[in-house]
Amino acid sequence: MNILVLNCGSSSVKFQIIETDLDHIEKNTDRRLARGIIERIGSHSLITFQAEGKPKTLMDAPIRNHREAIGMILRWIIAPDSNIDQIRSYDDIHAIGHRIVHGGEKFSKSVKINEEVISGIEDCIELAPLHNPANIKGIRASTELLGDKIPQVAVFDTAFHSTMPQEAYLYGLPYQVYRRYKIRRYGFHGTSHRYIAFKYRQENNLGREQVNIISLHLGNGASACAILNGESIDTSMGFTPLQGLLMGTRAGDLDPSILEFLYHKEGLTFSELDTMMNKRSGLLGISGLTHDMRELLEEEAENQDRRAKLAIDMFCMRVRKYIGSYFVEMDGKVDAVVFTGGIGENAAPVRERICKGLGSIGVKLDKKKNSALFGGKSGLISTENSQVKAYVYPTNEELLIARDTCRVVKDAPRRW
Repeated sequence: MNILVLNCGSSSVKFQIIETDLDHIEKNTDRRLARGIIERIGSHSLITFQAEGKPKTLMDAPIRNHREAIGMILRWIIAPDSNIDQIRSYDDIHAIGHRIVHGGEKFSKSVKINEEVISGIEDCIELAPLHNPANIKGIRASTELLGDKIPQVAVFDTAFHSTMPQEAYLYGLPYQVYRRYKIRRYGFHGTSHRYIAFKYRQENNLGREQVNIISLHLGNGASACAILNGESIDTSMGFTPLQGLLMGTRAGDLDPSILEFLYHKEGLTFSELDTMMNKRSGLLGISGLTHDMRELLEEEAENQDRRAKLAIDMFCMRVRKYIGSYFVEMDGKVDAVVFTGGIGENAAPVRERICKGLGSIGVKLDKKKNSALFGGKSGLISTENSQVKAYVYPTNEELLIARDTCRVVKDAPRRW
């Protein structure tokens, strides 16, 4: 099957085409055929398309909405000069997998899309007002452009965390607030954490229930996940992606009374406070320079910038705090800590600083191995005698979405 994977953001559409089938999944022989992104939808858009193993196609054009963006993607996919050998017409696209950010309590696994499912995704819009509407636009546009005969599947970012127990996902608010409005911790990056659990299992030849790891998705958005017996039992993000670790522009954990204090001191509206917490805090807010970890590491190394160092140190300390708390929550049954995401996969100095404080739980970093892993490389970065291993695994959410799409369409059981 040729699966078109779509990730529709508020002003962007990312896509991949992945060739997979039940046999491919079993043998791990899935193959990416093409990928790309359209950015700045609604204005003069930036477009990057690439067939696997071929040069990138770079363009810019005015694209008004998601329907136009997906239409452009589809036309490029079937164009002869795109050099995608397996695809000559729309009939060669056999299914579409959509990344859906929020499934609430309704969706605990990937499902085939119909009107009832779309209605359920719409019901979750108030939980993810920036993301779910764009996800629905992607579904609607795909149906309009390709018809309703091609199957579409929704893969939810929150689904992997649906196994969290109540004591992990409830807040200490009056219980009726949860019952009325479903205010609770949902967690995000679930597709990435789920892929990492699968990858760790595959690389170490383990059964699903033997996976006991702490997964660290560290990028501009960052989250930690405690995975015990193959299931998510806790994660750092909460009701929204704002809670948890310090991130590129998000504040992470803070005392909510700070908001009332700033409301009175600065005269900020709740909307302005929300913008501060989500877009002007984190690495950017602390450093006053940038949200990009690469640039902060350069500033620290070349200019000994104090606030760049402070931002990095805060980032690493928050990660260590969550690792420590999960180690206790898992009763010490942690076999590995796994790094992924843009920072986790590429920033060896950050991994080293995080691991430097983990000796008490048995992590011993091999500096040579650690410094060698970046740019898509994966492997062990701890010493052979490290009680708790440390790994780097590049995440591949699109592959997991394609595999889920295949299994749902073929009504096959999902292993992850």
